[in-house]
Amino acid sequence: MLNKSQIRECLDTMANMFPDAHCELVHKNPFELVIAVALSAQCTDVLVNKVTATLFEKYKTPEDYLAVSLEELQQDIRSIGLYRNKAKNIRKLCELIIKEYNGAVPKDRDELTKLPGVGRKTANVVVSVAFDVPAIAVDTHVERVSKRLGICRWKDSVLEVEKTLMKKIPEEEWSVTHHRLIFFGRYHCKAQSPQCDECPLLHLCREGQKRMKGKL
Repeated sequence: MLNKSQIRECLDTMANMFPDAHCELVHKNPFELVIAVALSAQCTDVLVNKVTATLFEKYKTPEDYLAVSLEELQQDIRSIGLYRNKAKNIRKLCELIIKEYNGAVPKDRDELTKLPGVGRKTANVVVSVAFDVPAIAVDTHVERVSKRLGICRWKDSVLEVEKTLMKKIPEEEWSVTHHRLIFFGRYHCKAQSPQCDECPLLHLCREGQKRMKGKL
């Protein structure tokens, strides 16, 4: 496991590599972000953005999603994986936002997780990006990078990874670190082909050193 100074080096290195890391899901307001993140489960941000480019022109409010049939909404998002279930969740989510929250996306994480199709990760993204509340959303990239570098343990659950990162990273850096971890995992420390041979953190990464064994 990395110590405090080594973790600081990792954070600073990622900051230098990806100073402009941000949420890549295109949205104009908290409601669009909730929909986009819900659609992004087991799907790339690139594909979600292609779908929402037209989806968000057609549907502006929760009421708009309820004004069409489930089948029509399914057709609008059918290029996205699990589109049938996601369409059902979107409609239920919109119903609840109208009924319980007067048509506005709740700002509280616990309230957000009450919405159909919104888990802890989605809620963390929304409170962080839409409402500027410090949070770390653990997606596959964040989990992979944290474990490969040794910031977290391999056996840690997603929730344990989140709690460990919150403990080891200053609160004022949670949100930006979340984005930098994603960028680092998405564009550098990739799942299948990590760029270990040119990684500035190789000297700290036991996983990378194992991969590079015999090549150094």
